[in-house]
Amino acid sequence: MNRMALLQAEDIATGYGRTEIVHGVSISVEEGHVVSIIGPNGAGKSTLIKALAGSLTLHRGAITLAGVDVSRSRQDARARLGLGYVPQTKDVFPSLTVSENLAMGGYLCNRRELEHRRSEVLLRFPQLQRVITSRAGKLSGGERKLLGIGRVLMASPKVLLLDEPSAGLSPQYAAVVWNHIRALADDGQALLVVEQHAVEVLAISNLSMVLVAGNAHYYGTVAPLLQDDVLGNMFLGRR
Repeated sequence: MNRMALLQAEDIATGYGRTEIVHGVSISVEEGHVVSIIGPNGAGKSTLIKALAGSLTLHRGAITLAGVDVSRSRQDARARLGLGYVPQTKDVFPSLTVSENLAMGGYLCNRRELEHRRSEVLLRFPQLQRVITSRAGKLSGGERKLLGIGRVLMASPKVLLLDEPSAGLSPQYAAVVWNHIRALADDGQALLVVEQHAVEVLAISNLSMVLVAGNAHYYGTVAPLLQDDVLGNMFLGRR
């Protein structure tokens, strides 16, 4: 089955100020796929996803979204073109209710479309329906993460970027989040996921990149990562 590459990044170099953290990385995400980025702490994983989202400028390289060059576009412009980004923190508005957060995610929709999309998100994440009138700041970590994802889904993104979606979650709720992420891909969503818990994210990934000191140490299918003792010892926490 031929799939369309919705996000393509070529020879990405980026960092903070003049300090280059990521050095010439290329990656692409197809519809219906989960592509994960794993690696040790300080490898540049979050730096790379921030550059893809538009919150960091590129030192060099090119990014296209559904064939449109967004390399120099601001984060809000990329969002309008269909790039959804769920950061590790500050992914919801704590003082607003679940319903209000979802409405903020669909702020460009008319009333009818807003209600339709909110219904779709609540159908996908029934955990949020139970707390629909609660303020986001009062939610559990897992509920809050689902809300962060749901808020971005309100804009019907072509590609969804997730930075450390399991951070701070119990193993039980992290499993719920992983199941939802895989289900999104199975329904055709393109997802790029940065994650510290490598084994868990590899279980739902189609492709994965191992990032080490800002360089792509490996990029391809998941099976070799699970079988390679060296990579396992270095990045997956095997003993």
